[in-house]
Amino acid sequence: MTEPEPSAPEVSPFRAELREYLAHLGVERGLSEHTLAAYRRDLSRYARFLAARGREQVEEVTEADVSAYVEALRAGSDGGHPLSTSSTTRAVVAVRGWHRFVTLEGRSEHDPAATVRPPSGVKRLPKAISVAEVDKLLAGASMAEGVLGLRDRALVEVLYGTGARISEAVGLHVDDVGLDRGAPSLRLFGKGRKERVVPMGRYAVEALEAYLVRARPVLAQTGRGTSLAFLNQRGNPLSRQSAWAVLQAAAERGGVQAHISPHTLRHSYATHLLNGGADVRVVQELLGHASVTTTQIYTLVTPDTLREVYTASHPRARG
Repeated sequence: MTEPEPSAPEVSPFRAELREYLAHLGVERGLSEHTLAAYRRDLSRYARFLAARGREQVEEVTEADVSAYVEALRAGSDGGHPLSTSSTTRAVVAVRGWHRFVTLEGRSEHDPAATVRPPSGVKRLPKAISVAEVDKLLAGASMAEGVLGLRDRALVEVLYGTGARISEAVGLHVDDVGLDRGAPSLRLFGKGRKERVVPMGRYAVEALEAYLVRARPVLAQTGRGTSLAFLNQRGNPLSRQSAWAVLQAAAERGGVQAHISPHTLRHSYATHLLNGGADVRVVQELLGHASVTTTQIYTLVTPDTLREVYTASHPRARG
């Protein structure tokens, strides 16, 4: 039995091409439903924009059309909400991917989006929290009552101790947890279902073991039965929204002043590894980044450290 293809945007006259591209992303590329929904929204808006400009065939679209769309996204002149630089970049990536797909499939002889680039903006550095703040967050997680305290502590330890994305953490199955004291690890599935195995430290191992042995069986009694590791109070899989709420509550109880999100812990994991001397390519593998360029942004987080090393090491740094 074949899986149903993602529904295409209800937009003419590009409905067939968009449906095929979304099916390609879902089946061939293995993108998540969340990512597919974002592509669907972005391409629906693009198709409406093209239709308003009188384009009825993909091969009629010009580079000027694509460039005008980028400007419309920033200004909201197409009737939609103005988008930030990051959201515009995401939309342009969707448009470029669609045109490339259509060209490779032989539906068009030229790719009008090939040379169109998203707007450049100020690169925002990831916001990491200090080790002391991580300790406060963990203490706050442990303050939850009973089995939920064990679960919350384990969740925070996993997010900070492995750099897992929130989707990877809530998608973790019990069988993906290796608590072998010699080489404890987690098997995580990232974007496009790309698999990686990351090591765990003692604190994460102890927290996960306590949760899986003493808390999860209690929570699972009221659920419908699932192999996913993290469960909610009803014994069903913990959602990303609920996991986010766990972090917010832990931060409040622990007196953490900094803004906390699942990505905060992932950023902190990477930053603290690099501060400790880890090679950027090792951190790239641990984070599951396809390119080391993505990981290198974390090296910009600690200019003070770079200055200290330079001052202490270079013979012409001190006058």
